Amino acid sequence: MSKTCLLMVAGERSGDVYGAGLAAALRARLPGAEIFGCGGEAMRQAGVETAVDAHEISMAGIFEVLSGLPRVYRAFHSLLAEVDRRHPQLAVLIDFPDFNLRLAKRLKRRNIPVVYFVSPQVWAWRPGRLKQIKANIAKMLCIFDFEEDLYRKAGVPVEYVGHPLVDLVRPHLTREEFFAQARLDPETPTVALLPGSRQKEVCYNLPPMLDAATRLTLTRRIQFVIPVAPTLDPLWLEKTLLECYVGRATVRTVVHATYDALQHSEVAVVASGTATLEAALRERPLVVVYRVSPLSWMLGKLLVDVPHYSMVNLLAGKPLVTELMQCDFNAQNVAAQVEYLLDHPEAREKMVEEFRALRPRLGPGGAIGRACEAVLGVLKASGASLPGA
Repeated sequence: MSKTCLLMVAGERSGDVYGAGLAAALRARLPGAEIFGCGGEAMRQAGVETAVDAHEISMAGIFEVLSGLPRVYRAFHSLLAEVDRRHPQLAVLIDFPDFNLRLAKRLKRRNIPVVYFVSPQVWAWRPGRLKQIKANIAKMLCIFDFEEDLYRKAGVPVEYVGHPLVDLVRPHLTREEFFAQARLDPETPTVALLPGSRQKEVCYNLPPMLDAATRLTLTRRIQFVIPVAPTLDPLWLEKTLLECYVGRATVRTVVHATYDALQHSEVAVVASGTATLEAALRERPLVVVYRVSPLSWMLGKLLVDVPHYSMVNLLAGKPLVTELMQCDFNAQNVAAQVEYLLDHPEAREKMVEEFRALRPRLGPGGAIGRACEAVLGVLKASGASLPGA
């Protein structure tokens, strides 16, 4: 029996983490399977041979992408060359639709079935992608419950597997261990600052967060912690912090402790993205913020059609958490929102109750296992011979 060969592609940190879990599950079911493609450190540790590093293709902002197009073009064709050399029996493409939907079209021409894990947000923008997805995807695996009906109506084979974060968002340190590692006082109110997982995001989001920290320090006893995203160099973040902050607030960075920072802080200020759901799963009251270049913001406003920006509010169907976007994201507004949450424990508790009510919308856990079974089903339907089948 020939060895199973699979292609797996993720272009962002969350996809890399989900891909690592899925790769481990597949390798357990397919002993000796060869999995290659594009990913980061998590997928490499799970045994995926990354012919292209996810860092080469990960970018933020609409206009910021333009300068990186030559690099992405080279990575795209390098990956296709590896596909032509190895002839995988199936591809698993994870999120990252601008890259992966183009790749799916090329894979379809090569008769390689594609399972797409983590749906493109066609409900928010570019709904025309549904036609492209129907033409090129063998099966869509959704992580949000409301997406399944949308794809089913469009004639796309689909399965709702739930959100992988339900199993992943777990702290590892006790309160005493966390505050010792962060070099902070466990008796002082603590605010977690999560400025993003890319350098460009941090450069836009961190300065107003730090300005807000200064304002808050002038009127109360308080301290701040910045968990370093795994995609960022801790030394770069420390250097950036020194260069852009001249205030007197106590601000510390911690590595490999994002969920611990959320667990042991009173409030979090979080850049819009996956981290907002992580904060909600840790039941941490938060303020959502985000800033991009003015041109990217203007174009995004024309293209994106949603009542809210954060997934927490979208799932709730109401403004459960405050969103301070672009011009509204300034030190005064952030400080005011954090101050309100710190001074009103009933508001924090109300938010936590709402988070608990939202949790079932993310599934019961076990998303990676269900995704693995779905991939194996498509692989078997394609004619591949599986162990024990």
